[in-house]
Amino acid sequence: MSLRAFPGSPIPEDTVRVARAAFPKGNRYMQMHDALGSIYSDGQFAGLFSQTGQPAEAPARLALVLVLQFAEGLSDRQAADAVRGRIDWKYALALELTDPGFDASVLSEFRTRLLHGEAEHLLMETLLTLLQEHGLLKARGTQRTDFAHILAAIRTLNRLELVGETMRYALNRLAVMAPGWLRAHIQPAWFERYSHRVENYRFPKADTDRQQLAATIGADGFALLQAAYGSDAPPDVRDALTVEVLRQIWVQQYYGGEHPPRWRHEPDVPPAAQLIHSPYDLEARSSIKHGSAWVGYKAHATETCDDDTPHIITHVEITPATTPDDNMLEPIHAALAAQALLPRDHLVDCGYTDAETLVTSVQDYGVHIVGPVAADPSWQAREGTGFDKSQFLVDWDQQVVTCPMGKQSTAILILEIKTYHA
Repeated sequence: MSLRAFPGSPIPEDTVRVARAAFPKGNRYMQMHDALGSIYSDGQFAGLFSQTGQPAEAPARLALVLVLQFAEGLSDRQAADAVRGRIDWKYALALELTDPGFDASVLSEFRTRLLHGEAEHLLMETLLTLLQEHGLLKARGTQRTDFAHILAAIRTLNRLELVGETMRYALNRLAVMAPGWLRAHIQPAWFERYSHRVENYRFPKADTDRQQLAATIGADGFALLQAAYGSDAPPDVRDALTVEVLRQIWVQQYYGGEHPPRWRHEPDVPPAAQLIHSPYDLEARSSIKHGSAWVGYKAHATETCDDDTPHIITHVEITPATTPDDNMLEPIHAALAAQALLPRDHLVDCGYTDAETLVTSVQDYGVHIVGPVAADPSWQAREGTGFDKSQFLVDWDQQVVTCPMGKQSTAILILEIKTYHA
């Protein structure tokens, strides 16, 4: 599709009249337009469109629709209906009352263009810049960061379900990609085993029977891999992502080179940061924190929290669920520095505070981390026996540490502690 730039225009008079009658005091979307005007421009998205073809919907309006859609948690169809039927949305989008809107699929297509063109950052960065220009967002104030769980859009699978569903996934993809090749290598029993979605209730209950089923599925997968890597396999089969996914999961779940294949014992399964949980989302990881377990990701959101300005999200960082929180402040600060939005004080919980982070944040970015330190994990502190850290006296002025027996630290230890205290 081609880009047909729509010139910025004021809100139509009829739209203003009806909106003011419906909302005499306005609402958040009307106030947003009154304060900020048109947030996006079509020219920002010109690189996402061809020079020829059917004219596209105005990308500046579609970008704002995506923002409004996210604010209310609407589906594409609900958002498209809101553009057609809601007066406050027509006001924010500067549309005529009679504007028929667009098909819901337009939003999905535009979102795909943003992702493929790596232009999704424009939605947030443009808004942040505009807020800075209006004095609603200022650097060197107070900001806070915390994370939220993101559940992967997958089923939670046990190990037996995982290998069975991975085999089904591989066969389905190869049936589309190389049907002739697959027809020559498929085994008759595979139709019965993998024609339906793999679910635990279909499996045998006895442990010995489940072990046998695991070995059978493992043998099926190794047979498919051997065929895919054979000399007669087409290059597109050998290099297919689906074959690589099958290989990785089989390496993680089975001991290789044995007939029949054997399950890996639990201690030999890769750690949570590496373990694949679904062939449909290779990056989703399993984690647990404060008693909550989930498979997916973390969203580390940073927002301003000064009393004299609105609270505004300034940065969002997405990581696998197993990424430690204390790894994230450096990239968050680097991103905020690039936007000239670094805080003076950064409020966090104890997951983000380690000694090195406390020091480097001040040295590299001039940011003071404010938050509780983690509890002492030593066995002495847990069991209440022996000497834990709280029983060592630190004299920062004299650069001396005294142990419970009255012995003072050496110069090397003093320097190390002083460095982390800076």
